[in-house]
Amino acid sequence: MMKELNEKGQLAKTAAHGLAKMMSAEKDRALYAIAAALRDNTDYILSENAKDIKAGRDANMREGLIDRLMLTDKRISQMAEGIEQIAALPDPIGEVIFQTRRPNGLEIGQVRVPLGVIGIIYEARPNVTADAAGLCIKAGNAVILRGGKEAINSNRAICSVMQKAGCDSGLPEGSINLVEDTSRESATELMRLNEYLDVIIPRGGAGLIRAVVENATVPAIETGTGNCHVYVEKSADLDMAKNIVINAKTQRPSVCNAEEKLLVDIAVADSFLPIIIPELTCRGVEIVGDEYVCERFTEAKPASEEDWGEEYLDLKIGIKTVKDTDEAIAHINKYNSGHSEAIVTNDYAASRRFTAEVDAAAVYVNASTRFTDGFEFGFGAEIGISTQKIHARGPMGLKALTSTKYVIMGSGQVRE
Repeated sequence: MMKELNEKGQLAKTAAHGLAKMMSAEKDRALYAIAAALRDNTDYILSENAKDIKAGRDANMREGLIDRLMLTDKRISQMAEGIEQIAALPDPIGEVIFQTRRPNGLEIGQVRVPLGVIGIIYEARPNVTADAAGLCIKAGNAVILRGGKEAINSNRAICSVMQKAGCDSGLPEGSINLVEDTSRESATELMRLNEYLDVIIPRGGAGLIRAVVENATVPAIETGTGNCHVYVEKSADLDMAKNIVINAKTQRPSVCNAEEKLLVDIAVADSFLPIIIPELTCRGVEIVGDEYVCERFTEAKPASEEDWGEEYLDLKIGIKTVKDTDEAIAHINKYNSGHSEAIVTNDYAASRRFTAEVDAAAVYVNASTRFTDGFEFGFGAEIGISTQKIHARGPMGLKALTSTKYVIMGSGQVRE
């Protein structure tokens, strides 16, 4: 296990030096070639993904996770399109962030540079293999990918296609690496691969995030779980609210930007709940609610205290009534995970308070939380959604995968 990690670490470290020197056009040419190769090898990737799907179903994996694991023609095409969008974005490397001339004649500039070697640990999401590799390459970084055992065949197929297309297009060998040992020990050792990794980024559920935070000796960027809320404020257009709630909860319930909790202002509860609850239940959504909800709707089961803080990643939702915007904001800030929160309202003051006071990486007014995504934000793809407050927050695109250095130009100055 350590032999594999050391070999791939060494390859990645060497490749990172080469990538840092590549011109934008060279990196873009390789990315376009990788995107084309993914499309050309769709049948091969799907056949390998089918092995993972079968193994997951044989192991009684729940359908929400099967959905995360499953690839289709459309999803592979979206992976390729995401990489093409990354290639079309401005190259952040070399960007001058700050520049000044000091009284002593020193010219000081701060420029954007690659991080170096990035480790990504993720679970049953094979699309992350392509997204992460594309973003890392564009930002001049080598990457070491370590996916979950549930997706090993899919990840191996995607990675092999990208490696060949990338090397054929001029990327240094070792630019894209996959750890094929999917044991828990390999993940732990990768978190401590300080000799080669410059940063590690987990992308997955609460257990994975916690394991990285507790065990990593490599600097980590924490991506978080998504206990996301939609608050229907008393002035809301209820038809709009219905559409947003249904989309946020049911369009793809297994992902971290899906709605998990619905808060409804008590002033519109008797109008809105009879509209939204049948719409949710007919789509197979299990409902847990507060006392007000349970007294009026037999479909609802009582919510526990644990429910309010739980990320379901499934067709389940918690519904609570609140007396006003103050209570809604207080409830969200107590139970949310710092991911994505939405208000549906026609009251400008309420929207301003919500966006200013809710503590989350993304706050929405009159839109679904499902848009918290690098692709939807125009980043091409994302490395993850950071819920921490340093270096990067929210969907992490190219600039989140860079650091900076100061370049100082002098003419013989010495300090007195």
